[in-house]
Amino acid sequence: MVTFKHLGPEANELAKLPSVERLAHLRMERWIGYTRAHQVLAQLEALLASEPGKLRPRNLLIVGPSNNGKTMIAEKFRRTHPQRISENGEHEVIPVLTVQMPAEATVNRFFTALQVALGTPVGFYGRHDLREVSTLRLMRTVGVRMLIIDEVHNLLGATARRQRELLNLLRFMGNELRIPVVCLGIRDAYLAIRSDDQLENRFHPLLLPLWESGEEFARLLASFETVLPLREPSHLSSAPLYELIWRRSEGTIGEIAALLISATTAALLQGEERITCAVIERADYQPPSVRRRMVEQELR
Repeated sequence: MVTFKHLGPEANELAKLPSVERLAHLRMERWIGYTRAHQVLAQLEALLASEPGKLRPRNLLIVGPSNNGKTMIAEKFRRTHPQRISENGEHEVIPVLTVQMPAEATVNRFFTALQVALGTPVGFYGRHDLREVSTLRLMRTVGVRMLIIDEVHNLLGATARRQRELLNLLRFMGNELRIPVVCLGIRDAYLAIRSDDQLENRFHPLLLPLWESGEEFARLLASFETVLPLREPSHLSSAPLYELIWRRSEGTIGEIAALLISATTAALLQGEERITCAVIERADYQPPSVRRRMVEQELR
C-alpha cells in the first residue's frame, strides 16, 4: 500500500486520488494547531470549567489582526463542546453559544442574533424588556455556560448612546446568567471594551499578533505541509520557501493558508507534486498590500 510519510492520515488518503479529485478537496477548512492557538484553547477550557455560576465571572477578550485565526479558534472550541440533547430528552443543550456582533450594532439586532444562534423564531418585535427576559430564560433552559461574541469591534460603528447600551448589556448578561463572556475582534475591540472601566477590569486580553519569522513560524509551515495532499515533500519550513511564504503572506495565518492552497492548486494543475518557489510565483495569489494597491489604482 502506498503511503506518503510527510502527510497526516487524511491527506495521505487524499494524495492517492487523481489531481482533479484532490483539487475539489482543497478549499475545505482544516484545523492547523500551533502553540498560541493551543494556549488560547486551554484558557477557554479553564474558563468554562471554573467560571460558570460565579457571581462575577471572568471574561476574555481575544484580540488580533483580521484574518489571523480568532474565529477559527472559537469554532474549534465550540465543536469541542457541541450541542446535544438533554439527559431527559426534552430539549437541546448548548454549552457554548457563539454569535456575531451585528454590523449595524443595536440591542435589538444583537438579541435577534442570539435568537438565531439559539435556533428560535425571530419574528417577535414586542417590548424590549420582554424580548430580553425571554432570551435570557431560553439561554438558561438550554444550559449556556459560555457566550462567545465575534466581531465585537462592530460596536464602534454605533452611536455613542448605542455603544453604551450594548456595553451595559454585555456586563448585565454576564452578571445575570453568571457565565463567562468571550469577545473576539481586531484592535478596535480592545478600544470598545476599554471605554467601559468596569468591563475593562473583567476582560482579560489575549493577543494573537502577526506572525514573525522564527522557529514557531517554521513549525506552523511544517504542520501545514502535513495536510496538503501532494505526493512529494515540499520542505516548506526550509529556506528559501520559508522566507518567500513569510514575506508574501504578510504575517496572518489566513493569508498563509490562502497562499499555500493557491500554490497547491497551481502545482496540481501543472502536474507537479510539491510546492516550489517557482510554483508560488505562478500561483493565483497576491499579498494583501498588493491587492490594496491594485484596488486603489482602479479607484483613481
